[in-house]
Amino acid sequence: MKIKNLLITVFFAVITNLSFAQKNEPIDHKATLETRNLYSNLQKLAAKGVMFGHQDDLAYGVEWKTSDGKRSDVYDVVKDYPAVFGWDLGKIEYNADKNLDGIPFDKIRAYIKQVYDMGGVNTISWHVDNPVTKGSAWDNTSAVSAVLPGGKEFETYQKWLKNVANFIKTLKGSDGKQIPILFRPYHELNGGWFWWGKDSATKEEYMELFKYTVNYLKDTVGLHNLIYMYNTNSFQTAEEYAERYPGDKYVDMVSFDNYQFSKPNPTQTDLKDSKEKFRKQIRNGLSILDSFAKAHHKIPAFAETGFETVADKDWWTSALLDVIKDFKISYVLVWRNHGWMEKEKKFHYFGPYSGHPSSPDFIRFYQAPNTLFMKDVAKQNLYK
Repeated sequence: MKIKNLLITVFFAVITNLSFAQKNEPIDHKATLETRNLYSNLQKLAAKGVMFGHQDDLAYGVEWKTSDGKRSDVYDVVKDYPAVFGWDLGKIEYNADKNLDGIPFDKIRAYIKQVYDMGGVNTISWHVDNPVTKGSAWDNTSAVSAVLPGGKEFETYQKWLKNVANFIKTLKGSDGKQIPILFRPYHELNGGWFWWGKDSATKEEYMELFKYTVNYLKDTVGLHNLIYMYNTNSFQTAEEYAERYPGDKYVDMVSFDNYQFSKPNPTQTDLKDSKEKFRKQIRNGLSILDSFAKAHHKIPAFAETGFETVADKDWWTSALLDVIKDFKISYVLVWRNHGWMEKEKKFHYFGPYSGHPSSPDFIRFYQAPNTLFMKDVAKQNLYK
């Protein structure tokens, strides 16, 4: 009887360990060693803190537009780089020389290599043009059904996906290894502004598009260095968040985007009201995301956020950190520091820069024990 009980105990211990191991594996069973290591280490690192990310950080800043890959608005403030760097592949579908924000793809390739060599993390989104009209990603003319198998633009879209794959295949570190990428396609899916969004595609069409893309990149062209992200915009309920989820076999990480907005030239009352609204939305969103991630054994992330021009000088600690500190999320990323937009006649930036009124508060954000930057994550050897 004792032997039988011992065998039963051992059996359940093995099953438990196997289940745990499966939770630490990416959906791609052929994922490279570096990709599997990153996926596992992202989960472990979330227990220590949240990585800070910034879109296009090495490429340009508020008051500068050319880069040797060393300058960074974030570095100028805290003498450290972000842990996560965001890039976008918009226009790669045409094999263009530059992406939709004017960064040469050769430069993006070099920046991604630099981040990997430093020990940081790269994430890629794709603001892909509308395949029917050839308008921008924001042309929300219905197009998803046209790019699915049997659709009139199916062959065209396959070529576009192949161009994405061909670029990703060129991403290699100084060690010669394929660089793991957190890939976030068809983002903000529950918004109505993109051609893959809720106003332009049924949930069935969206899910089929996501599945087809994963299968094509993973199985058809054999990319094994991608960690796939599901990404919504802001939401109110768990049902809304899960409505277009393509399934656990197609997703490695779950995330959402949510920005703070206020009136032009806001008063202190306006800032206070918009901050409270933002904090309430984020806390609700992260609570739902946390439960969803645990139920599906996925890694949660706050993929895009920010407050344009950071008009609240204490925003980093009183709005952002004060909420995210209560959740175990992989990373939080603020959008790009474009600077002056001539056409719109306004400044467009979401990160800090030297001399900005919020910079002292960003230093406090940086010094918080549960925020992680490049120096923190480089010590963790995420790819080993």
